[in-house]
Formats: sequence, structure tokens, C-alpha cells
Amino acid sequence: MCGVGHPYVLLSAAVSLDGHLDDAGPARLLLSNDEDFDRVDALRAESDAILVGAGTIRADNPRLTVRSPQRRAERVARGLPEHPVKVALSGGGELDPGLNFWHHGGAKLVYSTSAGTAKLRPSLAGLAEVVDLGEPGAGAGVELGAVLHDLAGRGVRRLMVEGGGRVHTAFLAAGLADELVLAVAPVLVGDERAARFLYPAGYPAGRLRLVEVRAVGDMALLRYVLSTR
Repeated sequence: MCGVGHPYVLLSAAVSLDGHLDDAGPARLLLSNDEDFDRVDALRAESDAILVGAGTIRADNPRLTVRSPQRRAERVARGLPEHPVKVALSGGGELDPGLNFWHHGGAKLVYSTSAGTAKLRPSLAGLAEVVDLGEPGAGAGVELGAVLHDLAGRGVRRLMVEGGGRVHTAFLAAGLADELVLAVAPVLVGDERAARFLYPAGYPAGRLRLVEVRAVGDMALLRYVLSTR
């Protein structure tokens, strides 16, 4: 379960009705509508850090910034930087320094293995701080508990996780998420090659607690609370 010394972890995703984050085409499938994009922007503005996996950075080339000037100004008025810290997970260290992630927003952190760190520190010099978490156990990637512990030590109290599916799966399977917010689009992808929101894993048993259901334009917003925090 989530540790007291960890940030509050909110998982956020837009999914198709059949559980996909994207289709298998070369261009990104935009599942969210304008109203949902604004809702996500508000969640980002409320967060201390935003985390994604290396696959999402490579596939989507996101900026992951707070878009609204008013929200950025409100963060500054509260003594915060304009944008949350951006956090990447990369076990193998295969991240292109030319992607949008490194050139927009504020501070950036990358958590990697020792082998990945050896690649990332030269390529991302001046762009991001690379944190070496050592070599993982057999078959494991970046150790999420260590990531959360380090982020807490840096003052991150609220962490927003925006994907991809392997990262969402890892957080849920490890019992390290406090909240899950899904925006379900009225779209069917129907392609087994397409990225999924969740993959097979040893998830904790039991029913999730649904605390909110509402329409966001033509999408359905589902909010689940996963811990007592």
C-alpha cells in the first residue's frame, strides 16, 4: 500500500471504451475533447510533479506543461514554479534529447538504472537531472518505491502519473496509487496492437471505491479512491 512518506499518487488517463490509450497508427489518437484537456490542465496545475514512462515520451512527444496562463500565474502567486517538475522513468536509457519533454516547462528528473544512467547523463546534460537507482532485480524495471521515496525527499507531495499503460500497470500492481481518474471516450479502437491502459499483472484483490461519475462533454469521467489518504 502507499507509504506515509510517499507523495499522494494520482493516476490519470483518457481511454477508449475498449481500454486503449491510442490506436496502432503513426499519428496519435486524440481521445480527449477540449473540456477534458482543460480538466487535465487543472490537475497538472494542482500537482507538484508529473510522471511518465519513456515509452510515452517516445510515442507522444509530449510537453506536459500547464497550458493556462492564469493557472501558471496562480502557482507563482502560491510560491510555486510555473510548471510542476516533470519526471521520466527509463530503465534502458533510450531517450532522445531533442524531444519536447526536455525543452518546455521547468525542472526535469529522470530515474534510471545504472546502465541507463551511463547513457542518459551525457545526452541529457543541462536538460535534466538523472537519478541512478542502481540495477533492478531480475526482470524488474525502475523501482517505483525508490522513485516515490526520492520524490518525497525533494518536497513532492502530490504526483500525477500520466502513463503509459506499463507505468499505470506497475503503480496499480504495486499498490502505490492513491487515486485513479479515467476519462472514457466514446471510441472503439479494436486493434490488439494498440497500447492498452492496463496489462496483465498481479493486482491487489478487492473492489475499487468509485467516488465520482460525471460527463465531460461526450466523455464519461470515473474517479476511484484507492487508499485512505
